[in-house]
This record gives sequence, C-alpha cells and structure tokens, in this order.
Amino acid sequence: MIYLDYNATTPIALDVAKAMMPFILEEFGNPSSSYPIGKRAKKALKKARSQVARLLGCGAGEIVFTSGGSESNNMALKGVALSLRSKGRHIITTKIEHPAIFNPAIFLIENGWDVTFLPVDQYGFLDPDEVKKAIRKDTVLISVMHANNETGTIQPIKEIGLIARDHDILFHTDAAQSVGKIKTDVRDLCVDFLSVTGHKLYAPKGVGVLYIRNGIKIVPLIHGGGQENGRRAGTENVILNVALGEACELAGKHLEDYTARVTALRDRLHNKIIADVPKAALNGHPENRLPNTLNLSFPGKIGEEILAEIPELCASTGAACEDRSVTISHVLAAMGVSREIGMGAVRLTLGRPTTEEEVDQAAGWIIKAVKGL
Repeated sequence: MIYLDYNATTPIALDVAKAMMPFILEEFGNPSSSYPIGKRAKKALKKARSQVARLLGCGAGEIVFTSGGSESNNMALKGVALSLRSKGRHIITTKIEHPAIFNPAIFLIENGWDVTFLPVDQYGFLDPDEVKKAIRKDTVLISVMHANNETGTIQPIKEIGLIARDHDILFHTDAAQSVGKIKTDVRDLCVDFLSVTGHKLYAPKGVGVLYIRNGIKIVPLIHGGGQENGRRAGTENVILNVALGEACELAGKHLEDYTARVTALRDRLHNKIIADVPKAALNGHPENRLPNTLNLSFPGKIGEEILAEIPELCASTGAACEDRSVTISHVLAAMGVSREIGMGAVRLTLGRPTTEEEVDQAAGWIIKAVKGL
C-alpha cells in the first residue's frame, strides 16, 4: 500500500505516541485536583499549551483546546455571532470553505444571520478586494480558510486580516491544512481566531485548538465548569492535549526541512505523470500552494474509476459518484472547472513518511490506470 492522502489524515508520529503513554498508563489525574497526580496533569497541560503557542507565535493563554477543527470552527463562528448579535448579523466567508465552516454558516442563516459567500478565481484564490467590497456596517466576522484541503491553494490571509482590522471586524481562519506545513504565525497573519486540527498534524483524531486573540470574549459552545479560562467547559483531555503539544513541537523543529523535501517530491510526482499524460490539468494555484498537495484532473476520465484500478493506492477524488452521475466538488465548481475536467480529479497529498520510491511507483500506477481506461 502507498498512502498519498495526508490531507485526509496523518498517522500518529512515534514521538507523539511516546508522549501520550504516561498519561494513558499512569498519570490519570484530573488537572483540577490539588494533590500531586492532579498537579502533574495540570503541569503537562501547561507545557502542551506552550508548545502549541510557540508554533502559532502567540501566548499560551490564547490557546483553547477543543475536540478538533470542526469544534474550533463552530466555536469561532457561533461564538462571535452570539456575542456580537446586537452589533450586527452579517458574516463573510468563501465558496470554497470546508463543511465545518459552510454548515455552521448555513445554521446561522437559518437562525437570522446573513452570510456572504465570496467567489474565487480559476486557481481557487480569493481577491482581497472582494472582501473589501462585501463589508457592510453590520459585518461582525470574516472567515477565510488559510489553505484549501482539496487544491492546496493558499489564501492572502494577511492582506484580508489588515482589511478586517481597518474596518474593526473580527477575522477567523481555518488553518487545519496549513499548520505544520507552512508558517502559521498568528501575529504575522493578522488573525483574531485560528483553528487547528490534530489529526492533520501527526497527532490523534479528536483534538484541536482554537486560538483566540487576547482581549476577545465570545459566548462558549459548551457551558459547565471553568476550564480553558471559562471558554470551553469539561475536564481537559490530558492525553490528547499532550499529544497535540508534542506534535506542534515536532512540526516547528522540522518545518523548513519538511517544506523543501515534500515540495520536491510533489513536483517529481507531477512531472512524472504529465510526462506520460500531458493533458492532465492542475487544479489549484501553480505556485501559491501547499508543498504537499497535488490535485490533477484527467479529462474524459472519472477520478473514482482511476483509483478503483489502483487498490494499492490511498488517495482522494474531487467528485462524488451517485446514481451513475458525477458531481464535481463544490471547490472545483467554485473555481469554474468544467464537469468534464472536474469529474476526472484526483487529489494526491504527500506526508513526512513519503519516499521517492513511493512517488515513482504511484506515478506509474496512475499513468497505467489512466491509459487503460
């Protein structure tokens, strides 16, 4: 098996698994307890919070541990909407967001808010001027993903953040796909909120983070005890939070090496495929893209059928087949990709364990499958 679906999920890094083990087997204390085993759990949480904060370039007190990216996104959108509903009920986002943004936005629409979904260009890139044009007197939040999960296109987050600050509007970015792959310094990005997902970062599933800039208060999604400085109730999951802290520590140490190595492997894969299948079309920005992400369309083919010919390859498509019809993804549709091109999309995403041998083998399999079909 060759795994090229790292944007879907990642394996748990060995050092992350090792960091978790004491809290699985021995250190089971409640961080709110005052006796030694509880104090050790609290100390471990403090360390994990600092590790995440270092990677994001923020203070430890600005980190809120959550159950994952979906909760973090819901917390940002719904929390701001409820907190500022007397100021305004308008939110701005894009047509290419993950369902964890799109569906909370729909929920808010159904409950009296107004949401503007901005278009993108043929590369999946958002023009900051479109954001500026969409701002209204009652706009309270802008939410734009940092990098797209399907195409890898990186958005101009800093430029949008500056626009938001000029208009005194809060700004959130879903950075599930970018954290650990490219620099995600919250100060440099000019964001007020940033969502992190552990299982995209070689940590376990079920853990994430919402960065909330100091001084901002929002209505919590979960009410109960005073954990996470009153922003998210519930006894902290020390095991998973420690794991995410270690994963962020590892990501920060190896970010430059990862970027260079994986970019080279991605481009090697791309070049090998188009050398034999020159009609393969790149979906996403040719340069301003995540280092690990390659989304290719094979005109006249169906992505699911291509992958069905290669059971040894773990990858994703940009289309869903239902009742013998093919519907391209909402991301490719928003980019203006035609049905003929979009239905042949295959997403190949590389990770830390990916090797040259795997890339070469996968390219050969894909070429053979496309030509066979």
